[in-house]
Amino acid sequence: MTDKPDDLTPDEPSVDDATVDDAPELDEAPDAGEPEASLSDEGDGVVEPGIVVEHDEEIELEDVPDVEPAYELQPGEDTVLAEAATTYDDTDEPDHDTGDADDIVAAPLDDEPAADDAGDDSTDLQPATADDDGGSAHWGRRILLGAVLVVGVLYVGGYFLTGSRMPANATIGGVDVSGMSPADARTAVDKALTPNVDREIVLTHGKTEFRIKPKAAGLALDLDRTISEAGGERSWKPADMVGLFFGDHKTDPALDVDDAKLQSSIGTIGEAVNREVVEAQITFPDGKPKAREPKAGRVIARADAANAIREAYLVSDEPVKVPTAVVEPAVDSDGLADAMKTIAKPAVSAPITIRVGDKKVSLPVTAYAPALVVRVKDNKLQPYLDAKKLAGPLTDSTTGIGKKAVDATVTIKNGKPVVMPGKEGVGLQPKEMAVKLLPALTESGSKRAVEVEAKVVEPLFTTADAKALKIKQKISKFETHFPYAEYRNTNQSRAAELIDGTILKPGETFSFNNIVGERTAANGFVTGTVINGGVFREELGGGVSQVATTTYNAGFFGGMDDVEHHPHAFYINRYPVGREATVYFGSLDLRFKNPTKYGVLVHAYVIKSTPSSPGTMHVELWSTKVWDIKAGESARRNGRTPGKQYDDTDRCVPQDPIPGFDIDIYRYFYKGGKKVKTETDTATYQAADHVICGKKPKSD
Repeated sequence: MTDKPDDLTPDEPSVDDATVDDAPELDEAPDAGEPEASLSDEGDGVVEPGIVVEHDEEIELEDVPDVEPAYELQPGEDTVLAEAATTYDDTDEPDHDTGDADDIVAAPLDDEPAADDAGDDSTDLQPATADDDGGSAHWGRRILLGAVLVVGVLYVGGYFLTGSRMPANATIGGVDVSGMSPADARTAVDKALTPNVDREIVLTHGKTEFRIKPKAAGLALDLDRTISEAGGERSWKPADMVGLFFGDHKTDPALDVDDAKLQSSIGTIGEAVNREVVEAQITFPDGKPKAREPKAGRVIARADAANAIREAYLVSDEPVKVPTAVVEPAVDSDGLADAMKTIAKPAVSAPITIRVGDKKVSLPVTAYAPALVVRVKDNKLQPYLDAKKLAGPLTDSTTGIGKKAVDATVTIKNGKPVVMPGKEGVGLQPKEMAVKLLPALTESGSKRAVEVEAKVVEPLFTTADAKALKIKQKISKFETHFPYAEYRNTNQSRAAELIDGTILKPGETFSFNNIVGERTAANGFVTGTVINGGVFREELGGGVSQVATTTYNAGFFGGMDDVEHHPHAFYINRYPVGREATVYFGSLDLRFKNPTKYGVLVHAYVIKSTPSSPGTMHVELWSTKVWDIKAGESARRNGRTPGKQYDDTDRCVPQDPIPGFDIDIYRYFYKGGKKVKTETDTATYQAADHVICGKKPKSD
């Protein structure tokens, strides 16, 4: 509640005395012109409706205009006061707390004379007009409402217009569909792009070309979505409405993509394109450090490749360049050079002293160097010792410290496989020694030593290991025969001796050259006949190819995976056609892999030839049987006719002519009497010339 102003006398009427009931009846406001509110004839003060003004004469209110108040009357408030507040809400009169209606009194306006002092010099009060705020707001609202209605009508109309026609200047995958109906656009796109649905996508990397079949790569055209995304459906988006008339609208066909199939196709290309990064590494053959320089790798950029294939599908017959990314090695050449200086050279600079109690032995560089490698880990070059490779040389170098452990093995006795138990030893633990030796590798002088304790040493291949291989039965055998020759007896017997007892653990690969080694006199081989350059020659190890051929067939019928084998240059009729193998140390090897979950034992032996009887080369594989194998062959084809040549060198070996041909060999895999799969291998034989030792006669 506000206090009464000091200049209001008690005899002056308060707002409480001027009630709505005392006010004269108001006439309806005229339709036009400026409404006026007048005083009696003797007063010329003009007032706005609802203002109470003191005057000597009685005030008569008439012709009050219909002005919409900006103030809403609250229950209990005086109508006249509320109208006054509405009319003068923009004056400089200070704000008053309205309080309760009973506490409100009227006060003269600030800076204006009271009405009874007014006379001729009094200030005229102007009537409210339609141009004042009330009228402006009224008409403004009408204009705004009208504008909203117009925009709304246009917006709804635009919605219905979209979907009835394609945008202006619209193309889909290069097909012009500007202004067409969606149905016509669909027909046009279908006609232009459908012939390309099965067109192969060509990718290139350097001079290599790859072709992707869209269906195999999971690519297909989604025609309905293509039209929809290009503007062929109704839309509430203003941009789509405006786009019906303005701008360029280029869109690609919408595709239905099977990402798994697409990535599979990209992966196939990656197998040919990718190049493994070569990390820096240092090995120690013959006890000397040998560095391998790092090389950057390359991988196909799968995401970029997928995008490029999608973009090219249907709309382009230009080859797509296979996107790739470079994979940098973790350690560069400078890092390798530093490791060579700080790790590799010190590591093999001198033997390492091993102290076991009061005993002391020297471990030579040649004992641990083959087990040592400096390789990348955690982005830097670090030395490592392979405990398995260290075990043998460590035991041999420390015989004075303990007793050597004996590995378990499997052998054939009385026609059955027998596990020969392993035996414990006393000595140094390879794993412990590998850890102890590493810090000493880069030391020098007296610090180049380690102290360890002798412990019970388990064999590397224990009795339990041997039993777990489940070598139970003979799964294949093969034998070949050879004519009498002492070099054949010697060389084949030596090769069979080296092969016999070989055990292939699951996943391991048999290598003839690795097991037999180089055919030298020191290794027990003598000079014999070999095939070199398509003709017979005399060399060390002649005849061992018969051992390789027999072993190959044992692996063939034992279900081993063929990794590498090479038929002879020309056919030798004592071998099974197409199923034979020649070997030559350093170039031609015989390799097969054990694909089963069981161990495989190779048992090989020779029945030597005599002047009166041929010899027999015999190889067996023992394991747990998985397959029954049968062989087949095609007819011989592409016959080749031998020629004739003369050889007057002292190395000449006479040779009969042998025709050449091609032949396919089939391997059938059976299980439970049912054929499960078939493998095919093709053998190609060149013609063997008729070789005559001596000079060519003039008549020939």
